[in-house]
Amino acid sequence: MSSVIAPTPDGVDQYFWDGVARKQFLLQKCSACGALRQPPAPMCSECNALEWETQEATGRAKVYSWLVSHHPTEPDADPRIIVVLDLEEGVRFVANLVECNLADIRFGLPVELTWVEYPSMNREAPQILPQFRPTGDAA
Repeated sequence: MSSVIAPTPDGVDQYFWDGVARKQFLLQKCSACGALRQPPAPMCSECNALEWETQEATGRAKVYSWLVSHHPTEPDADPRIIVVLDLEEGVRFVANLVECNLADIRFGLPVELTWVEYPSMNREAPQILPQFRPTGDAA
């Protein structure tokens, strides 16, 4: 399994990584108008409010688009499938697609959240990351 560089959260996305550590998939929600936003931002793009809260996402999504990454420093590693997802909540999210053959990926493929632990390159503790895999009804 490849190792990853652990993220360095800033003030805007700290909540997300705190949630990941607890295996909670959190989205930012505007306190004024209720709009969800991803990626995290300090201001709502719908109403310009600065106040926000979090909402736990269901972890269900459909593949909107994807690309296959072949890492040049790991020539023997399996290619990574990177997907842009339409989350059930109505926002998009970028993640890795795991437990899926390249031949099986398609637009609209239903996927679900899974938590994967990777060795960290810059911390002693492993890094947990939200990843997605095809659902049982993906056929």
